[in-house]
This record gives sequence, structure tokens and C-alpha cells, in this order.
Amino acid sequence: MIKVEKLIKNYGDFEAVKSIDFSIDHGEVVGFLGSNGAGKSTTLKILTGYLTPTSGNVLINNLNIETHAHEIKKIVGYLPESNPLYHDMFVYDLLKFTANTRQIFNNDFKNAFEKVIAQCGLQDVIHKKVGECSKGYKQRVGLACAMIHDPKILILDEPVTGLDPNQIIEIRELIKNLGKEKLVLMSSHILQEIEATVDRIIIIDHGNIVADGTTKKLMNQFMGNVKLTLEIVGFTDTKLEDFKKKFGKMKIKKLKDMHKIIVEYKKKDDPRLEIFSFMVKNKLSMLQMNPETANLEDIFRKLTN
Repeated sequence: MIKVEKLIKNYGDFEAVKSIDFSIDHGEVVGFLGSNGAGKSTTLKILTGYLTPTSGNVLINNLNIETHAHEIKKIVGYLPESNPLYHDMFVYDLLKFTANTRQIFNNDFKNAFEKVIAQCGLQDVIHKKVGECSKGYKQRVGLACAMIHDPKILILDEPVTGLDPNQIIEIRELIKNLGKEKLVLMSSHILQEIEATVDRIIIIDHGNIVADGTTKKLMNQFMGNVKLTLEIVGFTDTKLEDFKKKFGKMKIKKLKDMHKIIVEYKKKDDPRLEIFSFMVKNKLSMLQMNPETANLEDIFRKLTN
């Protein structure tokens, strides 16, 4: 598990992280979101022992990151945003070197190597130099290096950077499967990918945690009103006035297309059944009734704009 208590990180007079708290249990796949400069990468680097906190506590499996950093690095796999790789090394040699630094040799290395090569889809580039690989394959190599020692905790900073849509889907499925047996904390600027991959989302802004919960919980908490687009055949100005009298408590906007209107309402005041009854009673044909609620991008912009 990861437990963060009143974590603060300052760079001189600049407060990058401002007394944040959160905890993550094993078996969770958590998305960590924030704008550039929000404190996201700084927090991830502290969790992995690459930076020391100014104050506060960080516990990884009940071990304090400041006093047990070496032990913690044995159980954590980390893919940094910059993905530092030795471009002159062959992929096989890099993975062997990475495994050897973690005291994985002989048959243990063979088994670990075969597992990560299959998981990360690196069969076609094993004997290529890292520098000859595409950006997407380099990202996969970095992920394989983070996973070679079968860590209990995976911390991934922008893991799908540079991947094509098919590769993103493959890595998404890999991360979701890993989440069944590991704790996975990942950041990404691709919000649709976060929404499709994680169980829970933490959003940081200007060094503060501004949201924490499942996608559904955040939607309910921050989405605001529902916008319902109606497309109606035979909707005259007279019928529109009747409609406004019936549903005048809601915000009603007529579009340039005279047959379309938008009705805005709070989720708890869903009027769709009454609207349908109104259309039937007035012998109107409805071609479209399309509700539109906020998505993760809307929530992110609202909290970090």
C-alpha cells in the first residue's frame, strides 16, 4: 500500500506540493492527474525515492521512504516521464543489465525476461539497439525495465506516451490485468485513457489535492447540469411557447435549426418522461432526445483551469 500524510515539497521558496494526503491499497489502479507544474511528477518521484520530501510522511508497505528507500525500491517499479534508456545497448542486453542490477540471474532472469517480453510485446525488437526502436517501442522497453523484477507496486508517469491507438489499447489491458495483483499508480495527459483504465482518480492542482474518487463519484460531484438536445418534427413557435409554459423552470434554448432545442436541468430533476408525454399529447414526432453530461475532461478543466 501507499500512504501519504501531510506531504510537502519545496524548491527554495516555491511550494511544489502543499501538505497532501492520500492512500492507495493493493489491487487498485489509480490515475494521478494534474496540469504541467501542478506537482504530479514531483509527488511520483518522492514516492519512488528519487526525491526527498521537505516534510510529511510517505509509507510504502509500511516502510518510510526516507529511512527505507533501498528496501522500497526493491518492491517498486518506476517508469519516469523522461524514460531514460541506454540507446547504444541492445534491448536484450538492457533488460539483462537491469535485471542483474536487481540481483536477477540465470534461470530467474530467463523467466523474468520471457514474461516481460510477452507482456510488453517486444518480440520483434529484442535484438535491435534501443536507439533504433520507434518511440512507441522505446516506451515499451522502459515499461519492461520497470517490470523485470515483478514489483508489487508500479508507478508509471505517462506510460502511453508515443504509442499508436492499437498499442495504447494493448498497454491499457496490460495495466488493468496488472492491477488485479499489484498496486498501479499512473499519470497521463490522455484523459480518455485514464478514464478507460483506472478504478480511481486523484487530481492535483497547484500542489493541492482537489479531487479523489471513482470516475462515477467525480461525475456526480462536479458534472453540474445535464444538457438535453431535442429534435422535433412540427415544432412551431406556438408549440414552443406551450413547451416553455410547461417546463419553464428549466433553461430552454432554441437552436438555429428551428426543430432543435436544448433543455438544461439538474440530474435529480430528469424531465424526459414528461417531455415525451408532452410530445405525444401534442402529436409531435421526436427524432432525437440526447442527454449530454460532463466527461472527465470537463471535470479536469473545471478543477485545474
